[in-house]
Amino acid sequence: MLHYREHRDEIDALLRQLQPLQPLRVEPGAAIPGSFWGAPEAGLISPFIYLRDDTPVHSALHEAAHFVCMDGARRAALHTDAGGDVAEEDAVCVLQVLMAEQLPRVGPERLFADMDAWGYSFRLGSTAAWFEQDAEEARAWLRHHGLIDVNARPTWRLRT
Repeated sequence: MLHYREHRDEIDALLRQLQPLQPLRVEPGAAIPGSFWGAPEAGLISPFIYLRDDTPVHSALHEAAHFVCMDGARRAALHTDAGGDVAEEDAVCVLQVLMAEQLPRVGPERLFADMDAWGYSFRLGSTAAWFEQDAEEARAWLRHHGLIDVNARPTWRLRT
């Protein structure tokens, strides 16, 4: 599994494009504030994403995608539980893959493997199969909210 420590600079650079989201590093062994699943998973307390060196890359990207996909009112009150409905959760999963494409040393194939190993589950049995064959509704959700363009490239702006 890929970890934040191995990709810190490129992840931080990507996350800085999502202002006001701000990555904050948590010291090794310390509790991760705002982590829904507990350490080592990333934590969210608006406007911060908390990351520890052993935080999985998929977790960092997933929580950042939640921040992007929620509206401003939810973002302002964000503490630990990103909430949202099934359609938004699916959109978050697509967006985290699109974010992985922006990280040359990560990429979608490696992210798919880590998501599968962590326990993400999709109707078609794997993250890659879902993303390639069954995620059009999630892409439509992202386009509707202006978070990706017609070519499924992230726009790097937050949902209002």
